[in-house]
Amino acid sequence: MDIWHGLDSVPSDLTGSVVTIGVFDGVHRGHRELISRAVTAARSLGVPAVMCTFDPHPTEIFSPDRVPPLLGTVAQRAALAGEAGIDAAVVISFDDEISSWSPAEYVDRVLVDTLHARAVVVGANFTFGHRASGTPETLVELGRERGIDVTVVDLLTDPGAPAGGDDAATAAGAAAGAAGDGAGTDGSGSGDRHVVCSTWIRGRLAAGDVEGAAEALGRDFDVVGEVVHGAGRGGAELGFPTANLYLDERYALPADGVYAGYLRILPDPEAGVDAGAVVGTMPVDVDLPAAVSVGSNPTFGDARRSVEAFVLDHHADLYGRRVRVCFTGRVRGMVAFSGVDELMDAIARDVAQVRGMTVAPTSA
Repeated sequence: MDIWHGLDSVPSDLTGSVVTIGVFDGVHRGHRELISRAVTAARSLGVPAVMCTFDPHPTEIFSPDRVPPLLGTVAQRAALAGEAGIDAAVVISFDDEISSWSPAEYVDRVLVDTLHARAVVVGANFTFGHRASGTPETLVELGRERGIDVTVVDLLTDPGAPAGGDDAATAAGAAAGAAGDGAGTDGSGSGDRHVVCSTWIRGRLAAGDVEGAAEALGRDFDVVGEVVHGAGRGGAELGFPTANLYLDERYALPADGVYAGYLRILPDPEAGVDAGAVVGTMPVDVDLPAAVSVGSNPTFGDARRSVEAFVLDHHADLYGRRVRVCFTGRVRGMVAFSGVDELMDAIARDVAQVRGMTVAPTSA
């Protein structure tokens, strides 16, 4: 999959494409419906399927005090889109100039002159152009005038929960002229149904409901980062050595607490660590059951939030390794214990519970 950073990076020999547009934060099930429609159309026309996304999140420019925590990096966004069939992603740096474009100018500069779009797929609440003045109906009309087929996809909803919120690209960001979040994430709902949207997922994570987040995402919520040195208590003092990740504060984490999940060592060909290799006793590119703590270690008075994963039945020196940690279920909230002995007893109980909530890989 190709990633083009900026419209100027799009190859000049691109002669046609099918485009889907939005922030695509989290690449959740609603986003993947748009991607699926775009990929199907692209294969039929024999042209690439292109995802048009934005970095930074438009809200960072126009409402910096309202920037939502992101569900993943741009690289993760592109990788997930690629797995779903997208051939290329163009990452547009959203700024004052782009936000000033009228809907017609936006269509001409992005879709006609640069991406040579033959078809476009957007969500039902998509907005674009200066002050979000362009709607799906506007895009349909502009597309008709320029020979571009436009498909508008209804918002995806799920039953059994209150309505979610917006993805901010169609709220504060779009008010300043940002494109909407592709899948239609205005969060409106009716009755006992809610729109599958990035804000809904953030709310589930903030409540510690990683299973609810996974249902909307269509996969377990995960974080990716490099293992760093922590306080050194896990193995030496507590008997439970952990892989510690300090993540950028711009990104979402589940509520403080202990979770069942998995840790995967990511392949690093440049370091000679390929899929199938073994680091310590841990196979590379395999999900290994883990007890995962999110929070600031209140027992020891630590203030900085981190992710700490204790891998069951395996050990390895993971410092400097890139790992993926996913969350599959909540064990308990974060508690400040009276001392180390009480904490160790609690961790032992946590690990026992995690064993019953995870499945060890047969290859490990």
